[in-house]
Amino acid sequence: MQQAEIQVGRGEHIEECEEFEVFDVSPVVSEHLGVFPGDTRFSLKNQLDFGKGHNLRLNTLNTTLHLGAHADAPCHYQEEGVDVSKLSLVPYLGPAQVLTAHVARGVLVGMQHFKANELASIRARRVLVRTNSFPDPNNWNADFCGFEPEFIEFLHSLGVILVGIDTPSVDFEDSKELKSHSVFARTKMSILEGLDLSAVEDGIYELIALPLKLSGADASPVRAVLRRKIQDSVKG
Repeated sequence: MQQAEIQVGRGEHIEECEEFEVFDVSPVVSEHLGVFPGDTRFSLKNQLDFGKGHNLRLNTLNTTLHLGAHADAPCHYQEEGVDVSKLSLVPYLGPAQVLTAHVARGVLVGMQHFKANELASIRARRVLVRTNSFPDPNNWNADFCGFEPEFIEFLHSLGVILVGIDTPSVDFEDSKELKSHSVFARTKMSILEGLDLSAVEDGIYELIALPLKLSGADASPVRAVLRRKIQDSVKG
């Protein structure tokens, strides 16, 4: 199967093959990536190195699990919630719809930030929301958008099982009540945070964003990708 790679945006890429376009919607994870104030930044250490005469390179990693594109586990926001190793993979793999919220920074996204026809067009069980309020993952800005709890309730009423956002959290940075997280807990919907949706247009895709099977962990980084058949993208 023939493939070609096209560089776009801030280093995201589209891989083309005979049947699908594949969009990488994960920011690059490095020591430059912003994390919540006080959280553990990404750090990679060489245990073995060719430059030191070793026969291979061997790395160890120290980091928060809430960095870049990541899946929250219920135990992150609910005392009795399960850890990430016990999550069903079903929400993280399947048809997903990208929607753009017409919203300013520092605002919780609600139904009022979409046109009526945009909300009426939702037909996937996974919804990924672009807010454009966290434009550079390497330069943390505290005024990113989250979700109004009522918007999560609305999506749940449509049968949505996973909601993603292009910011570090579905709640504001300084939120203590975590009202949107609480709705996710009650409705048993899944969360993806930290997506980079800057290089994809609104529409229907297949989402692939599987969390790692980390025992006891409250979250997991994911390599989130979207793909669609090339004939679908031509149709728009």
